[in-house]
Amino acid sequence: MNYIEMIVFIVYLIFMLSIGVWFFVKDRNGGEKTYFLGGRQMGPWVTALSAGASDMSAWVLMGLPTSIYALGMGQIWIGVGLLIGYTLSWIYEAPRLRRFSIVANDSITVPQYLTNRFLSKSNLLQVVCAVVFLVAYTIYAASSIKACGTLFNTVIGMDSSIAMYLAAFIIISYTFLGGFSAVCWTDFYQGLLILGSLLIAPIFAASLVDASAVAHIPAEYWNPTAKWTDIVSGLGWGLGYFGMPHIIIRFMSLGSQKEMKKSAIIGISWTALILFFATMVGVVGRMYLGMDEEINKNSLVFIAMVRSIFPALISGVLLSAVLAASMSTADSQLLAAASSFASDVYKPVLRKDKATDKEMLWAGRFVVLGIAFIALLIASNPNAGSIMALVSNAWGVFGAAFGPAILLSLFWKRFTFHGAVAGIVAGALVDIAWLMLFSSTGIYEIIPGFFGGLIAAMLASLLGQDPSKEVAALYDRAENYNED
Repeated sequence: MNYIEMIVFIVYLIFMLSIGVWFFVKDRNGGEKTYFLGGRQMGPWVTALSAGASDMSAWVLMGLPTSIYALGMGQIWIGVGLLIGYTLSWIYEAPRLRRFSIVANDSITVPQYLTNRFLSKSNLLQVVCAVVFLVAYTIYAASSIKACGTLFNTVIGMDSSIAMYLAAFIIISYTFLGGFSAVCWTDFYQGLLILGSLLIAPIFAASLVDASAVAHIPAEYWNPTAKWTDIVSGLGWGLGYFGMPHIIIRFMSLGSQKEMKKSAIIGISWTALILFFATMVGVVGRMYLGMDEEINKNSLVFIAMVRSIFPALISGVLLSAVLAASMSTADSQLLAAASSFASDVYKPVLRKDKATDKEMLWAGRFVVLGIAFIALLIASNPNAGSIMALVSNAWGVFGAAFGPAILLSLFWKRFTFHGAVAGIVAGALVDIAWLMLFSSTGIYEIIPGFFGGLIAAMLASLLGQDPSKEVAALYDRAENYNED
């Protein structure tokens, strides 16, 4: 056990927890909009880095670099696809989603927005969305908790199960207490730490690489176009951004439309740097560490690189980035699932719109506890799959289910309520079916899932009645909405 690294981890965790306590005291008299959306008052820097950090979970420090380390340059297409998708979502989706969500009765969750967008009195869409949320977010949160267990077990020798429970306790605590504001501000600091660590580690490792190490790497490792399935599937990752609730809700939380461009520049630049240096960790790691099956099996290339180069104090700080990446995603997922359940199921369905703000807050908080508990059980299961596998499964479901529905709601006036329901259900089912039946093709399931959902949404809209005049008028108001 390295006690210096352990002390650094403890200090870091206390700092994260203190942010939750601060916002719990500060916003204790706030309502559901404050707890679940920060009162729609987030600034451009916090919004941008929070969106990025909530996206780039431990897979960007552990899963992606190790995939490149073990499988070669064909895996870089994942980073290319993600950067393209993230850029397009900030430029085209974010400004319209913020406007549309305000006009659609000031919606604070994605399911609530989709329901209000069609002026529907039915709770069907909200319930369907909430079910997808609860399933996918539980799997996604499990990947982050598992990463924390791997980190503590590798670095300080703590039993991985105990480490996962400790990490889950910290994440739950500041999310439970401080809500959206605490999540965004912890994500902001964690985003800076992730970027700093990814900048430093590969640069130092590259300076120590023996030139002869390159000769021992197979020639096919360096070919990024060896497999067409790598290219298609990698680019397909970018589709996930259009429907990732814990990311696009940041677009809705921004303080004003004027800050959108600045926030987009910050967010896209941060993500480009993160993805580039995550790729460098994998490539430099292969040259510096050589091929090691233990590193590959446990996604340890970043951890092994840092611990072999830096003294304990510095390695402790850099390795805290793994904690940052894990926690910044898990907290956002827990809060998004909690807000969906409280706003979209508990209040309209279980309480028939009689729930008070205080009830809503506590309903959301108990959902945080429930999802975290199930995620712990999944993460503790040795057969649950790797960190990268868990992330890709959850990412695929979200992108396929919600991406087409969100985009059509923003850009197609003819889109209908029934089209949204059909698109979400079809996207999720096609994604899951492809994963179970056709994963051997090498095609990432988000691709057939996304286009399956898109086709179903468009067909259901075209075969049904036209939107009412009121719904069409709402679309026109949102297009022309101006805060000034």
